[in-house]
Amino acid sequence: MASVLVDLDVESLATEVHKEDKLDFSATRKLYSYVKKRTFAAFVASKKVPPTCQNTSPALWQCCEQSFKEPSSIHKHVANSHASEIHQLTTETLNEMLQQAHSQDSMEESINEESTDVSSWIPDTSHVPEDDLIEGPGEVLLYYCYCQINDPQIICQWQKELCSKLQLTGKVRVATEGINGTVGGTKTATYLYVKAMLSHPTFKIMQVQDFKKSEGGAECFSDLKVGVYKEIVPMGVDPDIISYRLAGIHLEPEEFHKEVKAFVENRSSNSDTILLDCRNFYESKIGQFDQCLAPDIRKFSYFPDYVDKNLDLFRDKKVLMYCTGGIRCERGSAYLRSKNVCKEVYQLKGGIHKYLEQFPDGFYRGKLFVFDERYAIAFNEDIISECRYCNCPWDQYQLCSTDFCCQLVLSCTTCRESGLTACCPVCQAKEQNHSDVSSGGLPHREECECTMSRPRIPKDTQ
Repeated sequence: MASVLVDLDVESLATEVHKEDKLDFSATRKLYSYVKKRTFAAFVASKKVPPTCQNTSPALWQCCEQSFKEPSSIHKHVANSHASEIHQLTTETLNEMLQQAHSQDSMEESINEESTDVSSWIPDTSHVPEDDLIEGPGEVLLYYCYCQINDPQIICQWQKELCSKLQLTGKVRVATEGINGTVGGTKTATYLYVKAMLSHPTFKIMQVQDFKKSEGGAECFSDLKVGVYKEIVPMGVDPDIISYRLAGIHLEPEEFHKEVKAFVENRSSNSDTILLDCRNFYESKIGQFDQCLAPDIRKFSYFPDYVDKNLDLFRDKKVLMYCTGGIRCERGSAYLRSKNVCKEVYQLKGGIHKYLEQFPDGFYRGKLFVFDERYAIAFNEDIISECRYCNCPWDQYQLCSTDFCCQLVLSCTTCRESGLTACCPVCQAKEQNHSDVSSGGLPHREECECTMSRPRIPKDTQ
């Protein structure tokens, strides 16, 4: 059992504790539940068969002289046969956290005293030629980290100065619950950015592999936007009510691949499983997992209402969730679990991005939508969507040409050359009568056939 505690990384758990919780750890039911969940996951991980053994045994886990191939089976075994050990490990972990609490407090106070001066967390670039931050091969980083941030404004200020010094563009959201960002620049700049992030004590629980990389650069974003928000991913539900700590069980890409394989191959006899895409409709339209349920929603903030309206769909089901990089599943799975209707809720760790790095020709087909000026990145050559006008295979998004519309449109080269550049006939008519349309200085609105004809919250059946 001691080895499980070592792997659990108690220091990373301690960062999740709010100061008000430090008065009495053992009496904090919410904290105990969170630590127990992490302990359970570490215990299961300790039973995993080493890679060198997998060539001779199809089992992924071994425990009590039994072999297990499915995540659900090993989880059920541990829950039924090792409950007392999990409880003991959880208690030991909490006690260790108590011992670390005082030193953690003093460290946080020291950091807070120095945090008003963010220059100490800005890397020295005197040894780096300025051109290396502007020219040369580039890339885009995608990352998030859930952790307690006591002063989001200071982290926000630090991010602005850090990105500006490294000539990075992109978007970074900071909140008391953590940070979520995507930035682009030269590979020299992104390397220094990752190094600075990992050096900051607030984000010490992060690792290099938490930063997902793709081809691109500073040109993928129009500018740099860094701000403080209530949520690092906008679900529209107070994170103090539905916390990421309640998220579903994380599956590594290879485990998720195995689950999807079983789901696809046994769909007719496996009706108790739902493969759920929790992204927006325009994302799943150009790329998705085979046989998934892709809600026809325009924003992630509609996802909670979608769940509420479709509770019967999820009742007594095993749900496999996925999104772009994993962050929406953290809150989305937590919301779904809070309804107490699902049998089990799993999520793809690292999202589609990490899955495609390992399985470019796996069960995800088509492009991966990204929220920058590239709109999509490719890991395979499949095209699963069509041109809006002629129905030929097409998956390259562009913005609707009408000034009043922010919708994305799939219009092939031939159709665009013939003037079909709007997202629907209503907008196309506006485009043709552009000279008669004026915004009058008012903010642009999404008013077109696309939005008016789509139910805000769809009712799905499977």
